[in-house]
Amino acid sequence: MEKTTDIASSGLSSSTNGQVCASGSASSSCTMAGTARSGLIFQEAFLWEKSREGRCAISLPKQDVETSLLDPELTGDAPELPQLSELDVVRHYTRLSQWNFGVDSGMYPLGSCTMKYNPKTNEVQAARPGFTGAHPLADEDLSQGCLELIYNLEQYLAEITGMDAVTLQPAAGAHGELAGMLAIHAYHAKKGHQRSKIIIPDTAHGTNPASATLCGYKSVNIQSGPDGILTPEAVEAVMDEETAGIMITNPNTLGLFEENIKQIAEIVHKKGGLVYGDGANMNAVMGIFKPGEIGIDVIHLNLHKTFSTPHGGGGPGSGPIAVVKELEPFLPVPRVEKKDDKFILVDDRPDAMGRMLTFHGHFGIMIRAYAYILSLGSKGLTDVSKLAVLNANYIKASLKEDLHLPYDRPCMHECVFTDKFQSDYGVTTLDMAKRIMDYGFHPPTVYFPLVVHGAIMIEPTESESKETIDQFIHALKAVVTEAKENPDILKSAPHLSKLSRLDEVSAARKPVLRG
Repeated sequence: MEKTTDIASSGLSSSTNGQVCASGSASSSCTMAGTARSGLIFQEAFLWEKSREGRCAISLPKQDVETSLLDPELTGDAPELPQLSELDVVRHYTRLSQWNFGVDSGMYPLGSCTMKYNPKTNEVQAARPGFTGAHPLADEDLSQGCLELIYNLEQYLAEITGMDAVTLQPAAGAHGELAGMLAIHAYHAKKGHQRSKIIIPDTAHGTNPASATLCGYKSVNIQSGPDGILTPEAVEAVMDEETAGIMITNPNTLGLFEENIKQIAEIVHKKGGLVYGDGANMNAVMGIFKPGEIGIDVIHLNLHKTFSTPHGGGGPGSGPIAVVKELEPFLPVPRVEKKDDKFILVDDRPDAMGRMLTFHGHFGIMIRAYAYILSLGSKGLTDVSKLAVLNANYIKASLKEDLHLPYDRPCMHECVFTDKFQSDYGVTTLDMAKRIMDYGFHPPTVYFPLVVHGAIMIEPTESESKETIDQFIHALKAVVTEAKENPDILKSAPHLSKLSRLDEVSAARKPVLRG
């Protein structure tokens, strides 16, 4: 079964408020650093071991139809499911919730992921019976409220991005990327000359090359300049009449704004190409600039990031795309249109790419994004980006003497450090990420972006207060001190979690899927 680490035998001691400190380190700095403390950890047997014949956690209503057994030739052997009492089930899920770290538990400093707090009003609106009881096959006359929400949300996103049209069908960010590339592919096909290549910078998101490949394009990789951003010269050197366009992430994965974007767009457009904008980092620029006004032709958005619904665990997500007028005919169907104060679904689009998803997209995420936009308004959305950028730059300035900063310039919503200073003590980025868990914080993103060796990427989002951010900064400073004074503590961390450091190689090669 699971094994926990004995804190006493690992060279650790607890300060008066239960925080973990390295032996010999100043207790005052540790007291300021974190919120974690050692508590009671339940060990639970596998559900199949707790199972007993005849136990059932639910009471089903009396059947009003005769029982009809399924044909075993069609269904195969019935799955082995544990038989548990109601109390067993309640305790099982309660324990799981106590073991997990969630955005309602503490800060997620995950760079490029925007795991920010989801206001509870969003959940209230998404749970309204008129939405939860709606069915996508219902007649248009019975779905006016849902169709109006889809229509209005598309209009709001078009306004935010400076684009002409939006589709909400794509199910997540990478799906939105694919939809955007399919629109570019359809555009060139309509022109009568399909192209074969797409330009992808080294600071683009990792899914960009895959999306381009699925559309039949060969990726042409280019390197960013010494300042961490693209140079027009690098783009001009590879842009030709066989290149469909460029996929550019802005702000890029270094957390830097691509200052040359207008010049780059002009170079691409001059050769008949299109500019795809990866809008996963839109959290930094809402209300500050509009992609459609600086040469972007199509951009995807992550509603489950920028517009507040925390993602993870496989979804659900929502990755709509916004496009310029020339690409609107290629958007997936059905489209929601307004006609004589009524909202209708339109399928008659001969150049459309077809459907990207069954029905109309992940509607529950749309409701949350809609509530978020209406709650904040235009000024509020602009303030979101301003605060996200302010918080990231505050962290950058506070830690630049403790962690190596490869690009010492103003960042956007996230900042990137490395483990260069700690490598002299044999301490790696992974060691520091594991250790920060003992201070009550979720680890930041590590080893990404790939263009920075030993990267530590931190995104505080706009949601976190200065007090919480200061606590995170103190925790990282304490970890840096430990790396110098007692590196062995970091190499065996974490010490307070339910499990200590796992053998990741064995877990990948010999996964245990039971229970």
